[in-house]
Amino acid sequence: MKEMHTDIAIIGGGCAGTAAAAAAVESGAKVIVFEKGKELAFGGNGPFAIESRIQRQKNITTTREDVFRYFMDHTHYRADARLLKAYLDKSAGTMDWLEESGAKFIDARPYIESGFATWHVKDRNSPRITDALADRAKKKGATILLETPGKKILKENGRTTGLIAEDSNGDAILVKSKAVIVATGGFSENAEMVKKYTGFELYKDIWLDPGIQRHVLDGDGIRMTWEAGGAETEMYMASYRGLPAPHGGPGGAGSQELSPFRQPNLMVNLAGERFVNEEICSGDGCSAGNAVHKQKDGCAFTIFDEAARKHYDEAGPHERMPGAGPAMPLGAFMKKAQSEGYQHFFMTDTLEDLCVQTGIDINGLRNTINEYNEDCQTGRDSLFYKKTEYLLPVKQPMFYAARFFCDAYVELGGVKINDKTEVLAKNFDVIPGLYCVGNDSNTLSGDTYVFACAGHFSGFAFNTGRIAGENAARYILDKK
Repeated sequence: MKEMHTDIAIIGGGCAGTAAAAAAVESGAKVIVFEKGKELAFGGNGPFAIESRIQRQKNITTTREDVFRYFMDHTHYRADARLLKAYLDKSAGTMDWLEESGAKFIDARPYIESGFATWHVKDRNSPRITDALADRAKKKGATILLETPGKKILKENGRTTGLIAEDSNGDAILVKSKAVIVATGGFSENAEMVKKYTGFELYKDIWLDPGIQRHVLDGDGIRMTWEAGGAETEMYMASYRGLPAPHGGPGGAGSQELSPFRQPNLMVNLAGERFVNEEICSGDGCSAGNAVHKQKDGCAFTIFDEAARKHYDEAGPHERMPGAGPAMPLGAFMKKAQSEGYQHFFMTDTLEDLCVQTGIDINGLRNTINEYNEDCQTGRDSLFYKKTEYLLPVKQPMFYAARFFCDAYVELGGVKINDKTEVLAKNFDVIPGLYCVGNDSNTLSGDTYVFACAGHFSGFAFNTGRIAGENAARYILDKK
């Protein structure tokens, strides 16, 4: 068996893995990254940060304390407060560090109207952040191996001693190291794990966001860490109200043509009943996803009529989600999608036919529309208190509908860590030399993504990767 020797072995070459590599080599450690894909994973377009240079330049006054309190309240204090504090304290410096690495950011903004301006938007002409960090790490002496997945974490006398990896030919490699950092991105593409640990069924009641570039996220890093004695945590899909691929995306209708479906129009379940204030659908898409998933078959239907379509065409959406009038007429776009086999758009002259196509109960839908139209006329939503400006009646054929389920950005959680990103055993003891970062250990959002603090997934990955790289190097130097 081929042998390799290094100070730190990193499993995974995404946001967290490349950050860990760059931080570790800059701290004086020898590093090898083992990436299973043919290229480094997607680098993120908008990491979270607070009290950053860009925010200061824009006179954004939100503080770490504000965001800390929001996270803790949002999760009902289920988040690890010490880990959250370490992440927030690190984030502004990490933005400077990413820019020093060659990534460029043009703005800090909220993703939703009520959110904090934590989403740091990357310049499209800037290199991928993972590429910038990988180049930084390699210039300092790190080795990055592609198509070389980690297979098993090794321990001796309770301490981490390396791993077994596999080269592109399928031959095993014995890697002797003093520390291992797991950064494999989660298990969102492993249908069996998704069902077992989150209750969702891939491509039945949840779809993966088609806008995210993925490697095979099969949970291998989580499995290896558990086998090495790491404790399990809660695990969940970071989901939001969305359409099945290829028309998904944040807000539930990713293309410009479908911008009317991103607005807070009438939404009903299969019984034909409203079940939520639809304003949530054009604001916090993740909370909207929770509401949709609780309905029969995990789905719901957004419905509007010809008058509303003309309103959006002429005026552009006036609600909180972005988007102008459609580049292609909505009806033509939907017919094209239907001709290509897409089964979740509906157009018809009658509500009766709409119910035949969708399976919605006709009596329930008639009652709902009658009540809803009366509220639109009075200007007061008597059921869920939706704002008057969002009350558009459903009266005039054609009738347009789309069937929504949950989409998922990623899967989060699996491995329990402390604020130094050290892996903890079931008895909460630290496993010496073993670290876990990024999605594999991210439970800070509780069970619903904190949409008000946009950029959290990649932000957590870059920051925990950096924390792990520094701490693993310190651990090795202390041992020496």
